[in-house]
Amino acid sequence: MASLTTRATEVPAEVNAFYNRTLLVRAVPYFVHTMFAQIKDIPVNAGTDTIKFRRYGNLTAATTALTEGVTPSGSQLSVTDLTAQVAEYGDYVTISDVLDYQSYDPILTETAELLGDQAGDTLDQITRDVIVAGTTVQYASTAVSRVTVDATMKLTATEVRKAVRTLQNANAKPIMRRVDPSNAYNTIPLRASFVGIISPSQLFDLKSDSAFVPTSKYPNQSDIMENEVGAIDDVRFVVTSNAKTFPTGGAAGVPVHIAMILARDFYGITRIAGRALENIIKPLGSAGTADPLNQRATSGWKAFFVAKRLNEAFAVRIETGVTA
Repeated sequence: MASLTTRATEVPAEVNAFYNRTLLVRAVPYFVHTMFAQIKDIPVNAGTDTIKFRRYGNLTAATTALTEGVTPSGSQLSVTDLTAQVAEYGDYVTISDVLDYQSYDPILTETAELLGDQAGDTLDQITRDVIVAGTTVQYASTAVSRVTVDATMKLTATEVRKAVRTLQNANAKPIMRRVDPSNAYNTIPLRASFVGIISPSQLFDLKSDSAFVPTSKYPNQSDIMENEVGAIDDVRFVVTSNAKTFPTGGAAGVPVHIAMILARDFYGITRIAGRALENIIKPLGSAGTADPLNQRATSGWKAFFVAKRLNEAFAVRIETGVTA
């Protein structure tokens, strides 16, 4: 039987669409740092790669009584503009004709899945590194800096409640939406709460805290998030091995783990509309004279993306030790 790969000159549009969907599905569900962002995309062909997030300042309470017949001077709006420039990310793999001689459909499926994982991991880590650089920091227990955090200074219900107090004093609002992993980058409703992103080691310690309520004990099971593990008071926790850690950052070189307690509109993400994430396939022979024997095909991904912190007071970074 003649090999399909030696005579294929293009990937049919409907087949390519299948691989693109596979890429998107794989890219999103396993990575949590993009799930709670404000989303503001740039339209395609907009003539710019820069997005502007605009934040209006609160008006001061009008506590002075009006004087009959006298018009007050009124208030002036204050505006803070934050800009971010999308960048292009991507990678690809090269597939030889020998790798899957009879049919390269299974190889492309596997490749799309692997590339989807890589793309999701890439965007997740980019977003994580932006949000953990926020300036509202809480060190566990009696620590006063990262290098004074030791292994006994763990994530506890008390630390979580301190972070919630900080957010509430800053008038931060609970998160009421998230990115839906089943439909790429759409948003869906979420029961109002602050959200904590924690590491598996921090989860291990939280499970020993009597205030921790696992998802199995939630009265309503209908809106449990991807990777959600439980709650303490006003905070629902998702766990990820991508949570930020500093392997030797603490006292005597112990690991320091970062828990991010997020409120609404702490950060935003931007893509180019319609170009958020795409799978690009170059089939055997598509390179012309650069591949005279039709020996190489490629499959890759490309994304236009940027993450930006919008209000430093709307998240708390808790730095903790963990049980060894």
